[in-house]
Amino acid sequence: MRPKYLFSVLALITLTVWGAVLAYPDKKLHIIACDVGQGDAILATYGNLQILTDGGPDNKVLECLSKYMPFWDREVELVILTHPQADHFTGLIEVFRRYKVDTFLVSKLNSSARSYEVLEKAVGSNQSRVVNPKEGMVIRLGLIQIEILHPSESILEQKSLDLNDYSTVYNLKFGDFEALFTGDIGPKIIEEILAKNSIELVDYIKIPHHGSRNGTALELLKASMPKLAVISVGKDNSYGHPHQEVLKMLKDLGIQIKRTDEMGDVEIETDGRGFKLLNP
Repeated sequence: MRPKYLFSVLALITLTVWGAVLAYPDKKLHIIACDVGQGDAILATYGNLQILTDGGPDNKVLECLSKYMPFWDREVELVILTHPQADHFTGLIEVFRRYKVDTFLVSKLNSSARSYEVLEKAVGSNQSRVVNPKEGMVIRLGLIQIEILHPSESILEQKSLDLNDYSTVYNLKFGDFEALFTGDIGPKIIEEILAKNSIELVDYIKIPHHGSRNGTALELLKASMPKLAVISVGKDNSYGHPHQEVLKMLKDLGIQIKRTDEMGDVEIETDGRGFKLLNP
């Protein structure tokens, strides 16, 4: 082999090896609110373990997965669909087509959207284990613990509620760090959860329903008192999200606000004690 070609091959090998080293996961939990426009997709990673909550309104979630997952990792351990609305599930179709998904946490709800049938077929082809969430369920993945706060059995038995009110709400714990994920719940469900004293003090909250006026109650924020509130929302959206009343509420309580329409992806890391915002 000629020297210059040998040098090129060695350089390529070196770059590949260093690329693998740099991409190797650290020992911290990372939570990324992916910038998927007007929708939700939140990726939590710890080592080679991933939890994806919702998939946004299109395939933009794939960019987030490829950016924050090691390039050799084609497996997502847990996918959670909070509720079957297009701005939460559409991106999951290609996730199930392109990645092996071990477990799919999803409520037994019907959606009139034709694309939801496409998602169900993709889940079946993936041979993922399907689990239906309910209040009181606890899921453990390594050092991560997920406690389901909603939906309750009584809510699941009701057929006339808005789909948002069936949203899976859960508390994620990693050491002393806690994060609250709220889907698109509204005032009625917030009141029900608060009445059960299920809300604990947390470090991080995903603000319900993209910061809509009826999606965040002052009582929820006072009960959880997060240090950081993340709003997943599309830039210049037609809904007026996030509402100014919600932003004022957060500011008055001294809660730091980060928005995907202003920052793109919002990433934090935690060692199980404090946490750090990686794109302040």
